[in-house]
Amino acid sequence: MIPLQKNTFRDDVEAKKALAEFILRTDRFSMGPVCREFEIAFAKKQGSKEAVLFNSGGSANLAMLQSLKNMGALKAGDKVGFSSITWSTNVMPIIQMGFRPIAVDCDPRTLNVMSQNLLDTLKTKDLKAFFTTNVLGMAGNLDVIRDICDERGIILLEDNCEALGTELPAGKTGTFGLAASFSFFVAHHMSTIEGGMVCTDDEDMAEMLRIVRANGWDRNLEPHQQTRLRTQHGVKSEFHSKYTFYHLAYNLRPTEITGFLGLHQLPYLDESTRKREENYEHLSRVIEANDDLLPLEKEHIKLHSSFSFAIVCKDGPTRDTYAQRFMDAGIEIRPMIAGNMQEQPFYAQYKDSDIKLPGADFLHHNSFYCGNYPELTDEDLETICGCLKK
Repeated sequence: MIPLQKNTFRDDVEAKKALAEFILRTDRFSMGPVCREFEIAFAKKQGSKEAVLFNSGGSANLAMLQSLKNMGALKAGDKVGFSSITWSTNVMPIIQMGFRPIAVDCDPRTLNVMSQNLLDTLKTKDLKAFFTTNVLGMAGNLDVIRDICDERGIILLEDNCEALGTELPAGKTGTFGLAASFSFFVAHHMSTIEGGMVCTDDEDMAEMLRIVRANGWDRNLEPHQQTRLRTQHGVKSEFHSKYTFYHLAYNLRPTEITGFLGLHQLPYLDESTRKREENYEHLSRVIEANDDLLPLEKEHIKLHSSFSFAIVCKDGPTRDTYAQRFMDAGIEIRPMIAGNMQEQPFYAQYKDSDIKLPGADFLHHNSFYCGNYPELTDEDLETICGCLKK
């Protein structure tokens, strides 16, 4: 069988040995200096001023939206747009915060929200924020989307959990909005088993993220930030300050194991991205020769850090035929993330009304994907190629 992912880590055996040694020698497992070291290294790699580590990518999404509500940048009832092809934990926090979720259509040729999709939504919806998902290592024309949001005062957030390493001519994905989330789940570009990150260039946002991550207190802030908060709220006692809670928050803290694994796996990222892109190009050539399948457009992408390999078919019966081929060949497949999010049972309980999403509907009914990762062998690739030929 060719699974969606093979190993938990790059250099899997050595990573497990290193983890075992770390566990034996460390005297601390709760969030501490190793997590902070990983935050600094990841921020440098991503080219961001600040990085805040969480226990999962889903927690990172939740913390971003709670932070914006705590800061007064968003309030209950505000309309927040989201990519219609996405994961549940992008949409659920919008609802949990009391915001109004607005699905934005995706372009089947790129899998992503493009600037025209956003403009079409803005003709009828007054968005206060837009949470875009960079799907399967692809991305929309984020520089144009950023300009639209800037012109209209819309807060732009990115879910970059599936696109770590992807670059547009205007910059890396995950750097176009106020903040961006990343995931280090086992099947992602790099694994800390569970884990997530938010990157931002905004110091106030980073401060609030650290408050939201840990109970609402100030213990993980810089001394000058603690002094400002304590002065503002009249907290004069050092004794009471350790148990003073300033904002609505959660316990979303990672462990030192998360930080250690992040530092261990980060050096493999560039090599992994190169191999993923190489695999993708090999498989794409087969798709281009088969008129049953629709090749994806990525001319606007400078470096494609492929997360998985998408197969977009011309219609539903064709999708069923090729999906069966993959399953018969022992290749694990799945829908395009979770399909059109409007079709999910939880969403039906909270949406105002259905929004026409022809692009998302097309992908929902006519596409699927298989794994793409550095451990795919030449034999694996040829098996996949065989299933893609007409």
